[in-house]
Amino acid sequence: MSAVRWSIDAIPERPGVYLFRDRAGGVLYIGKAVNLKARLRSYQRPGADGRLNVAFLDRDAERVETIVTRTEAEALLLEDSLIKQYKPPHNIRLKDDKSFLMLRVDLNEPFPRFRFVRAHRPDEDKAAGRSRYFGPFASARVVRRTLEDLHRVVPLRDCPDSVMNHRSRPCLKHQIGLCTAPCVGLIEAPAYAELVERAMQILGGDIAELEQDLLGRMQRASTALEFERAAEWRDRLAALRRTVENQAVRPKDSVDRDVLAVARRGGRAVVHRLSFREGRLSESRSHRFQTELPDPELLHSVVTALYGGGRRALPSEVVLPWEPDERELLEHALGEGVTWIVPQSGERKRMLELAGENARATLKTFESEAAGDEAALEALIETLDLDPETEVIDCFDISNLQGSHVVASRVRFRRGHADRAGYRRFKVRGVDGQDDFASMHEVVLRSLKRGVREGDLPDLVVIDGGPAQLAKALEARDEAAAFEVRMVGLAKARAERSVGGRRKQASEERVFLPGSEEPIELARFSAARHLLERIRDEAHRFAITYHRKERGRIQSRLDSIPGVGAVKRRALLVRFGSVQGVAGASVEELATVEGISPDLATEILRHLGA
Repeated sequence: MSAVRWSIDAIPERPGVYLFRDRAGGVLYIGKAVNLKARLRSYQRPGADGRLNVAFLDRDAERVETIVTRTEAEALLLEDSLIKQYKPPHNIRLKDDKSFLMLRVDLNEPFPRFRFVRAHRPDEDKAAGRSRYFGPFASARVVRRTLEDLHRVVPLRDCPDSVMNHRSRPCLKHQIGLCTAPCVGLIEAPAYAELVERAMQILGGDIAELEQDLLGRMQRASTALEFERAAEWRDRLAALRRTVENQAVRPKDSVDRDVLAVARRGGRAVVHRLSFREGRLSESRSHRFQTELPDPELLHSVVTALYGGGRRALPSEVVLPWEPDERELLEHALGEGVTWIVPQSGERKRMLELAGENARATLKTFESEAAGDEAALEALIETLDLDPETEVIDCFDISNLQGSHVVASRVRFRRGHADRAGYRRFKVRGVDGQDDFASMHEVVLRSLKRGVREGDLPDLVVIDGGPAQLAKALEARDEAAAFEVRMVGLAKARAERSVGGRRKQASEERVFLPGSEEPIELARFSAARHLLERIRDEAHRFAITYHRKERGRIQSRLDSIPGVGAVKRRALLVRFGSVQGVAGASVEELATVEGISPDLATEILRHLGA
């Protein structure tokens, strides 16, 4: 490296974790090593190992810290913990995949049905009895189509118990051959169990016998000139084949195997993972990264994020395009049950090529989206006459329920696309009742103060609203001494309407600038408008999601009052705005609310200590 600013003289030759920090003390990157000194020495010899593209170390790293551990496994776990704590910008982080849909059948039921579930929970199954899982499936569309096709071949029920147990005659699905109607006793449990077994064989990929049976039925019906019947068997045969095709590229063996391929161009990289389980492809997923890490270190980080900390069951084999960095550490930390393979030919090589094709296709989409985002940012810079170097945009949104449980969100976009590491949530504490202006002032002030303190200010802040909301945000900016941050207000488009007998003109989305009386109207299909709308909508979505989560956690003080249920509680909050508003009302005022008698009003005030 040129002009190395950190020394490795005192670094021990022991396993552990290292942290690169910038001038302000912020953590840039966290890594682990079997031998800390040897690992850090490799960063200082770019000519020897090709690490010229670790540009952020040469540019930003001011010092390095190390934490020695007793074993390599401890280093792996410590690295994972520190990455979660510091969220370094140059480390790789993956989202969990528990949201993938699976099919589950409970064989303890007299007439089992297949259900959609989001995760495999062995502990629950052990308590509940025998269950079988199929999947995970790569998309919700695929698993729903699979189940539809399965019912065409094997007519099982799909209605819940609450419906099946209260039917007196078969439903329409029985009439069109998609259900055997166990609800009204048209099939016995043993015969139904045979259908369930056949369905599980199909989902497991064993379709040869049934395929031949359906093909024979179709041909016999055609020979007998029963063309409608032949068409029915043809459709069932097609559905059977789609059921298996929707799940799998089928390898020749049944080894549990993950195949990882990398595609990258510059700082954009995609790692695509194909997961084979029980002889079929169970998952296909791409992971996108904006990173300066070299390929071997990128792959090492992805493997650690995928399999470290017991996040998912380890396959028997992991197929890779090249050796990851610190392979010995991975093998020691993740266990000896995994075989790491870099194939040169054969079926594994073909699987790797398939994963590579998926990675390259995703990278192309990634680059196209990024190019569109950057073009939209350039259009916004030109429209609003912003600094050409504008890169980071924050947007705030307030969410409340009749003035209670007020929360706010901040979303961050970098170079035109969402930077979820910069998302923040706020509970508004210093505002009583419903005052969106004061709430906006509080959260903008808190955010900018922290930005000034940590050197993490945005280039532009977008406020959802007009001049009044913008004025409050500008006050907060000045109080935080973040004078260099530009601010604009974004007011929604409005339709033509009548106000006081006069017609008010329709308008497009409008941007209010500080000190300007007239807003800038954004053309309906302009890239700048589309970017601002995307940012505002994302802030609104993030705030609403947080607010719903908080509402689910909060139990109102009104809930503990005998005689006050959900309907009366809601009516009181709508009428008085908050629990404090209810406590400050008189008995007579409370009694004006529907369902609240004078006696109940007295009881409410007694419980609230009024």
